Amino acid sequence: MLQQSSRFVRNTLITSAALLALSAQAQSTVKVGLLSTLSGPGAGLGVDIRDGFQLAVKLAGGKLGGQNAEVIVADDQASPDVGRQTADRLVKRDKVDFMTGVVFSNVMLAVGAPTFQSQTYYISANAGPSQYAGEQCNPFFFSASYQNDNMHEAAGQVVTDKGFKRVAVIAPNYPAGKDAITGFKRFYKGEVASEALPALNQLNFGTEIAQLRATKPDAVYIFLPGGMGINFIKQFVGAGLSKDMTLFGPGFSGDEDVIKAVGEPMLGMFNTTQWAHDMDNAANKKFVAEFEKEYGRLPTMYAAQGYDAAQLIDSAVRDTKGKLDDKAAVRKALMAAKFNSVRGEFKFNKNQFPIQNYYVRMVSKDAKGRVTNRMLGGAVLKNHSDAYVGSCKMPG
Repeated sequence: MLQQSSRFVRNTLITSAALLALSAQAQSTVKVGLLSTLSGPGAGLGVDIRDGFQLAVKLAGGKLGGQNAEVIVADDQASPDVGRQTADRLVKRDKVDFMTGVVFSNVMLAVGAPTFQSQTYYISANAGPSQYAGEQCNPFFFSASYQNDNMHEAAGQVVTDKGFKRVAVIAPNYPAGKDAITGFKRFYKGEVASEALPALNQLNFGTEIAQLRATKPDAVYIFLPGGMGINFIKQFVGAGLSKDMTLFGPGFSGDEDVIKAVGEPMLGMFNTTQWAHDMDNAANKKFVAEFEKEYGRLPTMYAAQGYDAAQLIDSAVRDTKGKLDDKAAVRKALMAAKFNSVRGEFKFNKNQFPIQNYYVRMVSKDAKGRVTNRMLGGAVLKNHSDAYVGSCKMPG
């Protein structure tokens, strides 16, 4: 169904734009549907995306691209069915100009159908499923975050570079979890001692801990978002496994929300990401300072991605002078990505996913004595593209 709607969109995009451009007038209000996970074990991730996005709007005087901004916030409850129904309401009843906010890829795959069919641009502040990067790429989907495999690819490279020979891999049994394992194994050159696919939002890891004791890997790679990661790390350290096994993860699993919940047991954990709060660029320094001032906590990757998603929308509204009915012009403006990303260099590939650098962070204590992330050296993967862009047949 998604493939059919994608073909329909591609066939009608230019025609629709030509007709609408004749009568397009600047809007007085830009409406954004921010649909995210705001309840349950993954709520912290959605809250950070929401807070980062709304901070960008606030700093712009409540505007996007110079137009008044209305951000309609809704909870998808981490449910594909709820997500699809709510997205349908946002694009049909509320007639939003842009959609954003989804955390989990299974929800994103459900949200895509009504969003793309309505020719509403979706700006991802997190989920980057491989389907949308490859054969199901769509002109109405832009990722302001990453493709799901990318951080895991960077982690595979780091674990290889550090000389670990036997690694256990643990990720949830849903689309992003499977992308995680695929991405890690694409770049890791040693032996995968074991793989575990716990249920999404599982919080007790007794079985996985027992498997680690039995297989005795020298490192463990986890992708366990939100409460999953918090619980696993506590149980991993509590079981004494951190004495013999080095823990690695993507940025999600070693981010500030997890650190705040776990504390000092996380010291020494490595994680890979496209962004860090100590990145040395003007846009990032402003974002981190303003986020701490507004919310009283260090921002996470999710917050940074929400902020950048708002900045991208802001650039498109500005460059089209608010004429959002001209879909072709909006797409061109989004593709140009004329905004100062908090991660530094940023550009889109032909599948509308980022080409960007990936780095490694280590959980350590900063000058203030806080347990937090510290970026280590330069890029692990530089100007990195996803593995699926070659399967994207979308015209430029």
